[in-house]
Amino acid sequence: MNPPDNGKNGPLLTLEDVTLSFGEKTVLDGIDLAVQPQERLVIMGQSGGGKSTLLRLVLGILQPSRGTVRFRGQEVNKLGRRALNAMRARVGMVYQYSALISSLNVRDNLALPMEELTDKSEADIEKTVDEKLELVRMRHVKDAMPAELSGGMKKRIGLARALVLEPELILFDEPSAGLDPVTSSVIDELIIDLGAQTKTTSIIVTHEMDSACRVATRMVMLYNGKFIADAPPEEFRRSTDPVVSQFVAGRVDGPISDEPREQKPGSDPLKASQGIPVSSIISELNADS
Repeated sequence: MNPPDNGKNGPLLTLEDVTLSFGEKTVLDGIDLAVQPQERLVIMGQSGGGKSTLLRLVLGILQPSRGTVRFRGQEVNKLGRRALNAMRARVGMVYQYSALISSLNVRDNLALPMEELTDKSEADIEKTVDEKLELVRMRHVKDAMPAELSGGMKKRIGLARALVLEPELILFDEPSAGLDPVTSSVIDELIIDLGAQTKTTSIIVTHEMDSACRVATRMVMLYNGKFIADAPPEEFRRSTDPVVSQFVAGRVDGPISDEPREQKPGSDPLKASQGIPVSSIISELNADS
């Protein structure tokens, strides 16, 4: 068997036979995935189908029931605390609802990861904050509080914060959720432009087809715990798979609609893994310092 690639010449991220179960419910069922450097990979699928949970496996917040997650050749699920912290510093996360700390202004929200996780001087932190806000065209709100920002502005600030540690990989959890079509298009363009400028790799979780096709260089479809499609956007849209074609067209009739819905409101075992704010991750990162 060949040794695992260290990520310099191969995939940046790989998932190998990854299964994740909560009790009797299997959320991910033996999935395999390789993400190449500078790809913009969009993961499509139904709400509650495990897309966001997959991102938490990449971050090492959740552990797979079986299988391996590798980042730059390192087995994420086998890393010790310090090595996991170092890996997480190379991965930016843009949360569905931005997860800005309401008691801190924009400047301090961006500065916090650098203050907690680096030895940068105040001058260097200030310079980085200004640079990242400029990238997302939000420097004029540097002193604003989160409550003063619109939904689209919060998304941009969340993206700027994800960039402050110069990550190699950025994870986006429903970046267009709750936005009007114009603001959604602006966010999509930012994802594309920033990927080109910073040479980062992106994984974007969404169920919004228009947004997905705008930003993706490649699209996969997660359904019943498995990837059932993997193709460039135009090929994905032309798929003859009945599940994919129903999802793309947004049709009421089809195999997705015909499936029985077993989950009841309030019984979703994934809720405990959703919406983890940046403050929780920073607290975990500081646990061994």
